[in-house]
Amino acid sequence: MAIGRSNTGTRITVWTVAVLVVTLVFYLAHIATRTVLQVRAFTVARGPIRSSVSTNGKVQPVANFEAHAPFPGLIRALYVHEGDQVPAGKLLLTMDDADATARLAQARAALAGAQANEKAVAAGGVPEERYSFAGQIEQARTERDAAAQSVATLEQLAAKGAASPSEVAQAKTRLASDQANLDVLTQRQTARSSPPNLAQAQAQVTEAQAAVAASADALNRSNVHAPYAGTVYSVLASQSEYVQQGDRLLQMADLNHMEVVAFFDEPDIGKLQLGQPVTITWVAKPGQIWHGHIKRLPATVITYTTRNVGELTCSIDDPHDGLLPATNVDVLVTTNNVQDALFVPREALHTEEGLTYVYKVIRGALKRSPVSIGNLNLTQVQILSGVAPGDVVALGAINGQPLVNGTAVELLK
Repeated sequence: MAIGRSNTGTRITVWTVAVLVVTLVFYLAHIATRTVLQVRAFTVARGPIRSSVSTNGKVQPVANFEAHAPFPGLIRALYVHEGDQVPAGKLLLTMDDADATARLAQARAALAGAQANEKAVAAGGVPEERYSFAGQIEQARTERDAAAQSVATLEQLAAKGAASPSEVAQAKTRLASDQANLDVLTQRQTARSSPPNLAQAQAQVTEAQAAVAASADALNRSNVHAPYAGTVYSVLASQSEYVQQGDRLLQMADLNHMEVVAFFDEPDIGKLQLGQPVTITWVAKPGQIWHGHIKRLPATVITYTTRNVGELTCSIDDPHDGLLPATNVDVLVTTNNVQDALFVPREALHTEEGLTYVYKVIRGALKRSPVSIGNLNLTQVQILSGVAPGDVVALGAINGQPLVNGTAVELLK
């Protein structure tokens, strides 16, 4: 019996060893034949990470002066050229003002007439009108009184049978007519100085005063003076040229104070804030950079060429000699800047079903590790949790295969 149990135990041991040997052989065969995926990798580190938005913009003076023709006419004299620096008050150009002088004289004459009419209306008319109305009213009153006396006399005669009823009726009709005529003349005399007529006369005076002011302003603007010290950077008219009213004649500005109007696409507007730093470059001066900041945000969205954009204004804080008005420049706004961020390249980041993760390389295999992210730009992502400095994360397989959790990998050197 003891010998039987011993044989059974021996068989079990033998089978167990055999199973272990076969398993080991299959495992070693798998190890020997499995494919090791070659991947590019990145060692997690700390460093600065910046987010930015870029666009195009146009340089313009902070304060710009444009002279426009106040009326149609000839340029009599031009005293400056493009690029001239001028002091405040400098005479820049003059226009032939003969027509403007005549228009001012006409406007002043019209004003004098309107003012005289206003006084006449307030007084009930000019003396001639008042005398004429007084005579007409007195005559009408006399005629009315005579008609009334006639009616009274005829009524007495009719009572005695000495006058017919028809004579009395005719006399009353004439009396009514004379009374109506008197009433109309009296109303006309009163209406001459009525509130509506007086208001109309006053409105005519106000309109004439505005015409005089406009004519005087146009005459004054026929001599263009520099409103402040600056540089004449655009002259659009020439001496003896005939210009139309409203034509732009010249532009000047203080070129020591410039700004940039930048055109940001609608989706980027939400990233912008007052005070964010700005860098400005111009292809005409490669390698030169101007710095500034956002000083005014877009108030609305407009259509600019084929884009929906918001216009914002950027200061230029550096000396900006060489930047010209209307220059087309490139604008870069730094929207976020973290100096000591833990970051990985964006291609190391994966998202699936709302979960964000990376693949760490641990002991030669991929391990899927969830992470939370912060700031990011086109190439980098800030990692807030899930990795530590020195961790190695896979970027991608060199043969384009997708990364899978648990896959054996070899780092590409």
